Amino acid sequence: MNIFLVALTYFAYIFIILMYAVKVIKIARLPVHLRWELYPVISEPKGRYGSAYIEDEREWRKNHGKTVRKGIIYLLKENLKFSEYFKSNRWYWLVLFPWHIGFILIIVFHILCFFGALVMIAGNPVAADSVYILGKIFYYGILVCGVISFITGAFGSAGLIIKRLADRDLRAFATPQNYLNYVFTLVVFLSGIYAWIFADPTFYQYREFWRGVVTLNPVSVEPATAAHIILFDMFLIYLPFTRSMHYITKFFAFLWVRWDDRPNFRGSKVESDIKGLLDKPVSWSAPHIKSGRTWAEIVTEKKHDEKTP
Repeated sequence: MNIFLVALTYFAYIFIILMYAVKVIKIARLPVHLRWELYPVISEPKGRYGSAYIEDEREWRKNHGKTVRKGIIYLLKENLKFSEYFKSNRWYWLVLFPWHIGFILIIVFHILCFFGALVMIAGNPVAADSVYILGKIFYYGILVCGVISFITGAFGSAGLIIKRLADRDLRAFATPQNYLNYVFTLVVFLSGIYAWIFADPTFYQYREFWRGVVTLNPVSVEPATAAHIILFDMFLIYLPFTRSMHYITKFFAFLWVRWDDRPNFRGSKVESDIKGLLDKPVSWSAPHIKSGRTWAEIVTEKKHDEKTP
């Protein structure tokens, strides 16, 4: 059983990292997006009339020295506050927010467990009475993140199930996988609460388990802790097949689509990318589009307007 837990944990983490990496690479290699032309862009100076700097026909030729720093900070804040949901539907936000916080904190919890294991291997005890400040930091960090994530995650998961079923508008847009996700996370968080209360109140076993994972020296844990480890590992394996990629794709959607207003100068990369797409052959046909030619040939083809009576 001990070896199985370590092997499953390695597989789950390697699997989710590889799957997310493949998806990110696939997204990054997608063709040039369509311009949304939604302004103002978060990282740009305001225009004269309160919108974008592009209002001024001369401004778009200037180099504004824009960076993605403001955009990333904005997205991080939004992922931590969910202010748009708070403005539009506060009752939904009341359960959605703790669910996401629980999800984020359980990831932080396991990251701290991993680095805490490295600290322990280096000879620094991770405990409340540790003589090393780093040991105390990891002890309380693991304890606080674990407890808060289990409680908020369980509350949010149960609340989302009830809210989705009770609210007719939300129920209309819910899919069976939505409910499966909520039930799965509820079971994971409840198993964490049970293991914390009845088997491992200070997460000592969990810290020792992670030291065993890093050193390839499996240790025995209580059945409740083992059950939570298995459930969380299975959850990691399941995640790439859900919409959880929006934690990553949101950065692509905002930085590369909504807020991308790079001008298409002659000789620029934008022009090169567009030309590459226009040189691709058309693989489908319709009354207004004929296959067998490139997009460049189609878009430059002269059309004769039908005479109106």
